[in-house]
Amino acid sequence: MFFDILYFLIGLILGGVAGFFIAKHFMQKYIKENPPINEQMIKTMMQQMGRTPSQKQVNQMMKAMNKHM
Repeated sequence: MFFDILYFLIGLILGGVAGFFIAKHFMQKYIKENPPINEQMIKTMMQQMGRTPSQKQVNQMMKAMNKHM
């Protein structure tokens, strides 16, 4: 009885740790394949707001986005 509970707890802990690393791997792969935002998206967004962005402004926006991610 005691060993059954112990095996259950060990299995639960190992499953949680394995699940964490598997989920982490898949999220990193997804972010690498589908980046959340790029320079072209920033240029398009700024043009839709009625502004013509310079490359310096785009670079500043990219740095700000990467800083918060």
